[in-house]
Order: sequence, then C-alpha cells, then structure tokens
Amino acid sequence: MGANVFVTGGTGYIGRAVIPRLVAGGWDVRAVVRAGSEAKLPPGCTAVRGDVLDGRSYAEHVRPGDTFVHLVGVPRPSPWKGPAFEAIDYVSAREAIDTARKAQAGHFVYVSVAHPAPVMGAYWRVRARCEELLRASGLRASVLRPWYVLGPGHWWPAALKPLYFAAERIRKTQAEARRLGLVTIDEMTGALERAVREPGEPWRVWGVEEIRAQGRSARYN
Repeated sequence: MGANVFVTGGTGYIGRAVIPRLVAGGWDVRAVVRAGSEAKLPPGCTAVRGDVLDGRSYAEHVRPGDTFVHLVGVPRPSPWKGPAFEAIDYVSAREAIDTARKAQAGHFVYVSVAHPAPVMGAYWRVRARCEELLRASGLRASVLRPWYVLGPGHWWPAALKPLYFAAERIRKTQAEARRLGLVTIDEMTGALERAVREPGEPWRVWGVEEIRAQGRSARYN
C-alpha cells in the first residue's frame, strides 16, 4: 500500500479528529471540501475542491493504491432525518465507492453504524445498504460500526453508561448492549488510524468492541 490517504467528510466531527492523527503518522492526506470551506479542514492535509455527492468532481485526485476513507454523514442523526440519510449518506457512499473502484484504490475504509438496532431504522438500514455496495465493488475494505461516538459536543449519552453496565450483565440484553455500546472519539480515531495503517483481509468489519480494542491499542504503537 502507498502512503496516500483520500478522505471524504474531512470537515465533520470524526474527520477533524482523525486527519491530524494521519498527518502526524506520516500519511499524505487529501480531503474533499466545498469551495470556500477549505479553512475548516485540519492543517497538514491538501484540500481538494469538490462535491461529495458527485464523484466526478474529485475523481482525478484519487490515485491507484490510495486508501480511501469515507466519513460523510448527516450531522447528529435523528429518526426524522430519513430523507437526508438517503440523499447524503447513501449517495455520497455510492459515489465514493464507485470512484474508488474506478481509480483502483488499494483500500476503502467506511464508517458505518452498528446494526441491527431497535431504533434509528432509517439510519442503519441506509448504512447497511452502503456496506452492500462496498462489498459488491470488490474493493479491499474495512468497515467500522460504532453506535455513538462520545467526544466534544457529543457527551450526553455518557449518562446512559450505568444502563449499559446493567444491560451487559443480563443474558437477554447482553448482545444488543455490547453491539450498540459507546466508543470515545479517541478510540474511534485510533481504530481508523489502525485500519489505514494495517489493511488486513479483503473484507473486515469492526464492531464496537473491536473499535475499542483497536483504538486503545493504537495509542501504544
């Protein structure tokens, strides 16, 4: 694999946190951004002006062997945002996957969401369909499935930790509680960095427990 990373969604919550880690790790990072929003990208990466909903707008900047990291998503997902999930999450992933395939990218890293889940059906079903597109593309891929990523401005679910603790110790609710657990932004970005650095097998899925483990491990490597 080359040392080149191409990012969509670099100005978002996770993108702004993971790009500095990749840059510090020596990666040549390029990130798609709308014209006029270049200053929103973290320093150290190269801005590529384009539209994440139209792969043609950035296709010439994706190189053979690149690691393509797709982080685009509707901010602060809610049950009533179903049309936005279709118009933004699905379309951006479809365009990214098709562009990466045509460019012969070496590895595709996709932040999906934990599923199945008893809530947020429109959200996780769109992400599951995006995973299907990615698997059908034939690209070497790493799929990360967090449920909620705790961090600055995103701390409120931390109040639910006692409920998670209890649910993880009841056999009937244990599997779901673990699948829909909470991860921190440090664990998430650490896992993403690890996924970029070590592509692994042709198709790899990390759920919440793997994200935690890989994210913590990344601190010491």
